[in-house]
Amino acid sequence: VKQAVVWRPRPGDLARFPNLEVIVSIGAGIDHVLVDPHLPKDVPIIRTVGDDLTQRMREYVALHVLRHHRDMPRQLQAQAEKDWHAIVVPVAPNRIVGVMGLGNLGAASAKTLSDLGFTTRGWSKSAKTIEGVKTFAGGDELDTFLSGCEILVNLLPLTEVTKGILNADLFAKLTPGACVINCARGGHLVDEDLLSALESGQIKQATLDVFHQEPLPTDHAFWSHSAITVTPHVASQIDAATGGRLIAANLQEFAATGTCPDMADAERGY
Repeated sequence: VKQAVVWRPRPGDLARFPNLEVIVSIGAGIDHVLVDPHLPKDVPIIRTVGDDLTQRMREYVALHVLRHHRDMPRQLQAQAEKDWHAIVVPVAPNRIVGVMGLGNLGAASAKTLSDLGFTTRGWSKSAKTIEGVKTFAGGDELDTFLSGCEILVNLLPLTEVTKGILNADLFAKLTPGACVINCARGGHLVDEDLLSALESGQIKQATLDVFHQEPLPTDHAFWSHSAITVTPHVASQIDAATGGRLIAANLQEFAATGTCPDMADAERGY
């Protein structure tokens, strides 16, 4: 075997192939590959990204930001109670939305939110420039980015630095009653801290697409929590035909040149 196309391979699986030349992650993240303690060193890793995945994430983020912005959970509750209850919210320019992580998916999502009219901020490890988005970078600017945010979208890569970043300390820096959307990795979120923040009212609602354990166990508190929307890791799930084309194109270019545009950096973690 010279090429391995994987999603969450079992620890030690990839080490069984001494002739392995390249590893392809079926997804934009490579954290599920890097957690293998027996991962062969110096074997390049290719991410699977592309217009299809980016479009799907833009749709998902726009859908759930708008849903929280227009307070649809409360509106649906009013319908269930047969209560003619008009919910009036600020217009989008008066709502501050923050996107954490400004890679391909994060930058496109932030631009989409800006185009919808939201006052949009973005935060990343290194400085980025995105039209219509006020950007922040590094640990020194994180608190400023968070201050005043009413809806927070997480699209960070999962690294040792970002693990557990969605925690009580971060939630406390958002505007009271803020909403949180996590469509990056379950490892970013401290589950108990979110539940506590929802109970206190510091966080009003949350949309979660990713979890520490997937599928999410049926007895997990998230399933039945009235302020949490659970989706089964589908924010940017690629269909087989498109994924096959993207992976094949990357492998063909790698075979011809030894590289491709979607090469990951294992040392950086994404």
